[in-house]
Amino acid sequence: MKQTTNTILMIRPVNFRMNEQTAVNNYFQEDINIKNAEINTKAQEEFDAFVEKLRAVGVTVIVENDDISVDTPDSIFPNNWVSFHQNGDVAMYPMFAENRRKERREAIFVRLEKEGYKINNITDYTSAEEEGVFLEGTGSLLLDRANSIAYCALSPRADEDLFIEFCEDFEYTPVVFTANQTVEDKRLPIYHTNVMMCLAETFAVICLDTIDDKKERKNVLSHLKDTGKKVITITEQQMNQFAGNMLQLKGKDEVLYLVMSQAAHDSLTPAQKADIEAHCPILSSSLETIETCGGGSARCMMAEVFLPKA
Repeated sequence: MKQTTNTILMIRPVNFRMNEQTAVNNYFQEDINIKNAEINTKAQEEFDAFVEKLRAVGVTVIVENDDISVDTPDSIFPNNWVSFHQNGDVAMYPMFAENRRKERREAIFVRLEKEGYKINNITDYTSAEEEGVFLEGTGSLLLDRANSIAYCALSPRADEDLFIEFCEDFEYTPVVFTANQTVEDKRLPIYHTNVMMCLAETFAVICLDTIDDKKERKNVLSHLKDTGKKVITITEQQMNQFAGNMLQLKGKDEVLYLVMSQAAHDSLTPAQKADIEAHCPILSSSLETIETCGGGSARCMMAEVFLPKA
């Protein structure tokens, strides 16, 4: 199985703002004192510049516009509701915030099929929402596709039983742990695994300080090392600048890039940048408004497309 793809789906926002329904357990979100219309315009500018940078290095970006008739302030983060797999399987996930559930749209699948991709089977976990159980896509699941290992930091948005069910359905070995961040002197669960950890082909970037349980930390590390990944650690402070929220993608001529925001890039030390660049070049783009209001960054904006061509 391939670990990296050269194709991603991105949703251009039409109604982006701070989502009050996600702010209850996403401690990365902040309120900024400008009008929602202005926030959306800034988010669109950041989005368009980011897409342009990705396309410039040869990444195929399928951009779908959000639907203005539905109130979906977080639609810019499609990786939470869907994942696409190499055998033509698609998974749809249950979402914590009610207004995020409207992001799931049939039109997206129609668009991908129109672009020549083949969807064989859709596994739908969304009925778990009725039980108040959630698993937010590749926000919650960190997939080592090449080695069939899935990492998951449990939180109100990542249920252990549902994670195990996913692993059984998609044939992944589960690695479960809890990752915490300090919020007003309290240790609270990080809402998504993909803000504290990133898996690339030959390395992993991870904030080990968030895994308070020593046994769990050791278990995560041993899985990373057993699969031959060089471990690059970041601090909690760097994680708060979205340094864990990165994704490796393929550009033209099979060149790999580690994609991140400008804030994430700026938070890294010269030694960490050199460690990453020993494996692949870095591509960064300013996502300040999206990060501040949305509490998500570069990785969250990209849903990887591994589907086969029809």
